[in-house]
Amino acid sequence: MNYETINTERQGKVMLFKLNRPEQLNALNARLIDELGDGLKGAESDENISAIIITGNDKAFAAGADIKEMKDKTFASAYMENFISRWEAITLCRKPIIAAVAGYALGGGCELAMMCDFILAAKSAKFGQPEIKLGIIPGAGGTQRLSRFVGKSKAMEMILTGRMMDSDEAERCGLVSRVIRDEDLISEAIKTAEEIANLSLPSLFLAKESVNYAYNSSLSQGIEYERKLFHSTFSLNDQKEGMKAFIEKRKPNFKNQ
Repeated sequence: MNYETINTERQGKVMLFKLNRPEQLNALNARLIDELGDGLKGAESDENISAIIITGNDKAFAAGADIKEMKDKTFASAYMENFISRWEAITLCRKPIIAAVAGYALGGGCELAMMCDFILAAKSAKFGQPEIKLGIIPGAGGTQRLSRFVGKSKAMEMILTGRMMDSDEAERCGLVSRVIRDEDLISEAIKTAEEIANLSLPSLFLAKESVNYAYNSSLSQGIEYERKLFHSTFSLNDQKEGMKAFIEKRKPNFKNQ
């Protein structure tokens, strides 16, 4: 895959996408989003890829959407092109996606990280939705996903003031799953992705689908949905292999079937 705004690296069953606009602190423009979406589609269709990492550099995961690209838009132009909607391509990927965040993840960068399945944060990571300081509001899910991650009060404060939170606060409030030393971020992300990639891919799909369903349903609906998906795993050859391997005290050899 040859792209202008992202670099790709494949390690076994793991595909790593590195945002590559360093002079703009990886500001997210249309080309980058399109290339990332295209890359994810390729990884999705590649039967030899089972987990994905999205990262930036040590200064910024992404410092927001590209303001130069946005500044001359009008309501009519933004509305007619359904501006930002193409970002949702990230959420359509069924394979597990890890955001490995160092430095700034602001505005669209924070929103992109939240579109991933979970976030591993370097100690240097800083998160925020500072759109209000530009006279706008978040437009790629910031008001919706941040509220679900950290609760109404903290999300409201961050969105209304534009303040940033550091990695320790982000871990305390549940925005990130773990905080890792900067120098270990990528190696730990790859290690985690490899652990995931060696599991049964159909079961990973079902697990991801079930967790995401929890955000759009009541508890009783979610439990019923989870149970149906759980029952469905007993049709998988991987279920038979996984349980047999457990009883035989060996590592399972999953075939994604």
